[in-house]
Amino acid sequence: MVNYRHLGRSGLKISEITYGNWLTHGSQVENDAATACVRAALDAGISSFDTADVYANTVAEEVLGEALKGERRQSLEIFTKVYWPTGPKGPNDTGLSRKHIMESIDGSLQRLQTDYVDLYQAHRYDHATPLEETMQAFADVVRSGKALYIGVSEWTADQIRAGHALAKDLGFQLVSNQPQYSALWRVIEGEVVPASQELGVSQIVWSPVAQGVLTGKYKPGAQLPAGSRATDEKGGANTIKRFLDQPNVLQRVQDLTPVAQELGLSLAQLAVAWVLQNQNVAAAIIGASRPEQVTENVKASGVEIPAELLTRIDEILGDAVITDPAETAKNSPATR
Repeated sequence: MVNYRHLGRSGLKISEITYGNWLTHGSQVENDAATACVRAALDAGISSFDTADVYANTVAEEVLGEALKGERRQSLEIFTKVYWPTGPKGPNDTGLSRKHIMESIDGSLQRLQTDYVDLYQAHRYDHATPLEETMQAFADVVRSGKALYIGVSEWTADQIRAGHALAKDLGFQLVSNQPQYSALWRVIEGEVVPASQELGVSQIVWSPVAQGVLTGKYKPGAQLPAGSRATDEKGGANTIKRFLDQPNVLQRVQDLTPVAQELGLSLAQLAVAWVLQNQNVAAAIIGASRPEQVTENVKASGVEIPAELLTRIDEILGDAVITDPAETAKNSPATR
């Protein structure tokens, strides 16, 4: 079963393996299969579920809401996000303006079939809206009872500091950041993690298996597996391309096999367990297209990787690891 961790400097506990439905529900996976994956997550003790209004242009929220229908709401932690365009993509259908936030939270609640979300997240930083306006809108969302906590996603250390200070002044907590993080993608370690630790902000990390690269299913010199994310033209292929284009990455991943075997883990389980060694990480988000993938990935919960094996992982991956903190800032568009 899955362990739980506090989210930021708050009393809220979430499952350290969190189920997310980006690139799956409403697009890659049929609804029946998506529901089966959610049931597998619940059976494994996962109580935290992450989605966003933009995933499959709102359909992912609908699928998740239907899959969780009938569950005791108090036993779940439901997260969603706001920023990216939804609907007809008009001038106010994106960003973190007060208008977009207030309209988006109501839409998300309706699709998720709930009166509130446990965590409402700014999906990116909005350079076109004053931060004061954004944080005031989030404060009002919290006071209205539509969200219990506020988080962000892919914000830089300076942006997190500024948002945290405004949240404190407005009487609510900024408790989390949702960045990409894996043994291959460590750009948050230099600046974001130290700032977050200081402020009491946790990381809820996405892509702990580096879009599937760290599972070992992509073999050096071999054709891409049929039906894999790397062959998905709906968006999956673009997200994984960066790792596949790096020289020797696939061989280095295969070289991790003895480390995983020593711990009694698969490569995918090793990758998820690795991100959970970082004490600033509250949860690793996993996705799935089949229930058995959920069942396997939750075995990473509670695993402790000895220091000598963490060092060996670093040595094996070597210069394939991306660490530049500047990569975070590239994730938020300069304009809407």
